[in-house]
Amino acid sequence: MANPINNQQSPANTESALFPSYARYPLAFAKGKGSYLWDVNGKKYLDFMCGLAVTNLGHAPERVTAKLKDQLDQLWHTSNLFQIPNQEKAAQMLTSMTSGDAVFFCNSGAEANEAAIKLARKYQQKIKGEERYEIITFTQSFHGRTLATLTATGQDKVKEGFHPLPAGFITVPLNDLDALQDAIGPYTAAVMLEMIQAEGGVHPAGVEYVQAVAELCKQNGLLLIIDEIQTGMGRTGKLLAFEHYGIEPDIFTLAKGLASGFPVGAMVGKAHLKEAFSAGSHGSTFGGTPLATAAVIATLETLQEEHVVEHAAQMGDYLNQQLHDKFADHPFVLEIRGKGLMIGIECAGPINELILVGQEKGLLFVNAGPNVIRLLPNLLITKEEIDQAITLLSEIIQEYAPVVTAGSPNGK
Repeated sequence: MANPINNQQSPANTESALFPSYARYPLAFAKGKGSYLWDVNGKKYLDFMCGLAVTNLGHAPERVTAKLKDQLDQLWHTSNLFQIPNQEKAAQMLTSMTSGDAVFFCNSGAEANEAAIKLARKYQQKIKGEERYEIITFTQSFHGRTLATLTATGQDKVKEGFHPLPAGFITVPLNDLDALQDAIGPYTAAVMLEMIQAEGGVHPAGVEYVQAVAELCKQNGLLLIIDEIQTGMGRTGKLLAFEHYGIEPDIFTLAKGLASGFPVGAMVGKAHLKEAFSAGSHGSTFGGTPLATAAVIATLETLQEEHVVEHAAQMGDYLNQQLHDKFADHPFVLEIRGKGLMIGIECAGPINELILVGQEKGLLFVNAGPNVIRLLPNLLITKEEIDQAITLLSEIIQEYAPVVTAGSPNGK
């Protein structure tokens, strides 16, 4: 493809007017299509991070683009004081495709999780009449950066400097059923769980463990909340990751891939919870606008009609197998784990330098902790693109990874 960039330059090295909240790489992108991005200087990159599992249909998917363009010419915003037909249609599609019965639209994953926390407390206290408010979460989890969701997050690094944190959250180790049982008390309202701890190192929860958690919730009258912000919308080879586990949560949350890059989040719950979110219970000015839900509708239509989830499952198997074939005996690669097209490669040393080398070679990937490579290609990725990525990743690891001998403590 010819250089798609016209008369654009790299950002000037001037003092930014932005808060320095992000440690940004020295790259700026001007165009994206499918599995590729082009920076402002015209360099092409194979994208295996997808904006952190957001552009699940690749960059600028045609169906979503067309739907948004059409909606832009008609109506952007009215307010949730009025009926929004696109919002109703998107909700109907989501509930027909999943085990959920009711949807609340918001703007992000953090807001979706915040809504789930509020719904759990409101249901327990106002509908069941019990003074339950505590949410049990898990070490190394990640649920967002609002005060409530960062408190729910099981990583201390996101909490530094924000004390006092809200009360009502307990964190226990993942896959430790005894610890969970011990944490359940008279004030426990819900358990919030990720099927794969993406930010925490790409650690899947055990199948038997998740099933036992679901049973514990039923026995103790607790709501089970599944955070599908990163794992949902086909990322793991199922539309929702909890489908791998044979359970149905009371509540699950979505964002990232829900609208192919357009900002939107959703909390989806069972029908018996609807009464807890009666009029005035919760709200969002921009939640579920005609624009946002147009992108949701087009994304869901694409997933269904183009069998995207099935393709993701097949490509996930292929990617996993190729990675194991290539790196099974490499001393720097300790473990390859994940589901579908969410893969973590645990390494014997830090990988920050490898990310930079990858950018130099035209391959984009991200970390999941200091020593885990996280691969998040789009769900329409091809075998040829996977082969290209593995070739580049092999070059990066072979040439630049620290030398780890088989006899070292970190070796195999």
